[in-house]
Amino acid sequence: MKKKTFWDSGKILAKIAANWHVKVLSVALAVILFVFHRTSLLENRFFSAPLRIEMSGNLVPASSYPRMVRVTLRGEANSIYPILEDDIDVYLDLSRYTAEGVYRAPVQVRREGTALGVDPLEISVDPPEVSIELDRKISKYVPLTPSFQGELAGGYELVSYTLTPTQVVVDGPLRLMSGLSELFTEFIELGGRSEDFTATVHIMNRDPLLIIRGDGITEFRGLVRRYIMIRSFEGLAIGIRGLSEDFEGTVAVETGNIRIEGPQSELESFDPGTDILYLDCSRITEGGVYTLPVQADIPQSFTLIRSDPSYVNVRAVPRNGENGENGENGENDGDQIEDEQP
Repeated sequence: MKKKTFWDSGKILAKIAANWHVKVLSVALAVILFVFHRTSLLENRFFSAPLRIEMSGNLVPASSYPRMVRVTLRGEANSIYPILEDDIDVYLDLSRYTAEGVYRAPVQVRREGTALGVDPLEISVDPPEVSIELDRKISKYVPLTPSFQGELAGGYELVSYTLTPTQVVVDGPLRLMSGLSELFTEFIELGGRSEDFTATVHIMNRDPLLIIRGDGITEFRGLVRRYIMIRSFEGLAIGIRGLSEDFEGTVAVETGNIRIEGPQSELESFDPGTDILYLDCSRITEGGVYTLPVQADIPQSFTLIRSDPSYVNVRAVPRNGENGENGENGENDGDQIEDEQP
């Protein structure tokens, strides 16, 4: 067998090197075609993910920034769709900043759980970076104020209320916290209520840069009472009630005034009539002059504040004309009967 010589090897190398640029171009084209084919088999999956902030020290965000970012997963369909959205952690690493100011930081992605070990997998986010202002963090107690909607039942009012707790601790940037004097609750419905009530309501936080410590709720307790108003009535006739048929009676003062209080819805339409004031003469058994308290025939829901006059003299004269035992002219001058108010 004839052995290959160095010259023969040289001929082989020469053949390989011939038109080398064409051969390299062919290989490159083949690689491109392979990559293109492989890429054409990949799919895109889109979803939104919360943007988390990683910080250290005593700084907090002091300007608005995107709370959600658009995430794009690119890979094989059977690989990217089983990935849980929670396993793509999107965050801004601001821990390296130590002074107040405005910074531009890249949005970073961390794979977790079902996203680990997936290949091929490309992850991109929009926006890729965020401009954010940092300020010094402070904390303070902020009082709570209830918010209401609707109206109580007619004639009722909210006389008092309590909140538990009455204040909460809030964390936030110095610039915002300096102007924070109170926090409001969500709306508390009053519509149609006529009794005391309790409600658990959320504390409204209209600025996401502020953090309310605790569970963010407060208990409201409202005390509801009928709305009380006061009215005066003047020139009312003072009548006689309960006097025995054996006597005739006359009053020294024929009219009086009263001042009463009661539920607004009832008192506004109340008509005292002509015989609301009276003297109770049921205990008179002899002729004479008696001093009796002026009483008012008013509904039980009303309260008599005062009457003017408070007492009035009434003269009782026997119908048979006989004199009373205590006076020549049948008078018990100045005797007073302390009748109870109804």
